[in-house]
Amino acid sequence: MHRVVSLFLLAGWLAVVGCSSEPEPAKTGGAAKELTIAVIPKGTMQIFWKSVHAGACKAEQDLAGVRVIWQGPVIEDERVAQINLVETFVQKRVDGIVLAPLDSKALVASVRASGEAGIPVVIIDSDLADPEAYISFVATDNYKGGVLGAKRLAEVVGDRGKVVLLRYQVGSASTEDREKGFLDEMARHPNITVVSSDQYAGPTLETAMTAGQALLAK
Repeated sequence: MHRVVSLFLLAGWLAVVGCSSEPEPAKTGGAAKELTIAVIPKGTMQIFWKSVHAGACKAEQDLAGVRVIWQGPVIEDERVAQINLVETFVQKRVDGIVLAPLDSKALVASVRASGEAGIPVVIIDSDLADPEAYISFVATDNYKGGVLGAKRLAEVVGDRGKVVLLRYQVGSASTEDREKGFLDEMARHPNITVVSSDQYAGPTLETAMTAGQALLAK
């Protein structure tokens, strides 16, 4: 009997917390200026972003004269809120921005504007469509992650049967790379049929559960 297996490729929720919440005035009187780095995740509610937050705070502790501000949207579909955060930190004249863009295209203009204002941007987790807009990109190999997920799933189902790919969200470069890796690898398994690959889970556990249950009920 063929088994139906669903693979959920989700990036998670977002939240608003921080090592610090607002930049402090630059020190004067001969003291070295403290560098202020804004870290803007896709969010803070999900455990993944909590671990990223912990890493940002650890960097603040390890680097002398550096202050980290952590702030992001609440849910991972609030593109406008994330754009506004980038623009706000540019206006506040922070010294640098670390950004995990919700959308590979929607954040390009804001990141470009930041660079033009002399504020360098490092992109993390999920790439931006314009590599000229930022100074560095730090992330896992998301495509390979999708390949590895597909290989493991094929092993679990005995290399035959029906599987489902439940996508995450349009515009999320990291998960789109994982999804592509998954589908490319599944194409190498002729006895496995991907019965659905065009449905989206959305940004929350509730939307993912609803979409997953709908697929399994077909």
